[in-house]
Amino acid sequence: MNQDQFEKITHGNGLIAALDQSGGSTPAALARYGISHSGYNDDDEMFDLMHEMRTRIIADPSFSGDRILATILFEDTIDRQIDGIDSAGYVWGRKRVVPFLKVDKGLASETDGVRCMKPMPDLDALLEKAVRKGIFGTKMRSFIQIADSAGVQAVVDQQFEIAHRICATGLVPILEPEVDITSPEKQAAENLLRDALANHLDQLDPDEHVMLKLTLPEQGDLYAPLMEQPNVLRVAALSGGYSREEATGRLARNHGMIASFSRALTEGLKVTMSDAEFSAELHTSIEQIYAASIT
Repeated sequence: MNQDQFEKITHGNGLIAALDQSGGSTPAALARYGISHSGYNDDDEMFDLMHEMRTRIIADPSFSGDRILATILFEDTIDRQIDGIDSAGYVWGRKRVVPFLKVDKGLASETDGVRCMKPMPDLDALLEKAVRKGIFGTKMRSFIQIADSAGVQAVVDQQFEIAHRICATGLVPILEPEVDITSPEKQAAENLLRDALANHLDQLDPDEHVMLKLTLPEQGDLYAPLMEQPNVLRVAALSGGYSREEATGRLARNHGMIASFSRALTEGLKVTMSDAEFSAELHTSIEQIYAASIT
């Protein structure tokens, strides 16, 4: 484990830039950027365009380690280069931003009001690649739709089962059991989630470090007790479909929680913008999210 990266993640101020759009989420991300389905013919062209968008963000002067702690990348990204350098090496070597890798393969069908992660038969090979590429940690996402105790427990059990495997490689896993922001039982689901997470965290070995990425809760500071658990390096918030204004407002009410935004981070960025317009919009976005992340 890179000690400089560990110290930055543990004690630094800033946000996490979630740039890990995968096959399922890339079309919508490109559409928000101004590139419709008619702008590409197949997945290869789609991922080329997505990499161009990510590169434009990462290479921008506003994207730097003074306000951004880390970024989450997709496997396709770490197999590509930015300015002739492996992407993970570029974000750390040039930008001093700690690289993470999305490792899940998407969501399984709904059971008990939740969607656990699909099987990951190639996880060991992917983790080996991550270590080789200089990745610091990983991220994996599940989805909670209602406050079903069995469902929430299944999500958390699976997250920690895989987290143990990730920790064993020296990587730091980000656990992301997202709660649907439109759920009619959102607050009740968040209460179940907090308790299930706390129970598992208490069972971790002292050398197993994790991070949590959670939906912005209805009750301010709901997850504050989890931040006190010694195995937890940081607790981050996902924007989950909230606008940047609403997401940052909610984040400011959750002290110690930092942003790990995707849609809210890239809101307003368009492919047709000049470099100066793009940079100004990105700077505004990062500044607003950074301010909310240091409350």
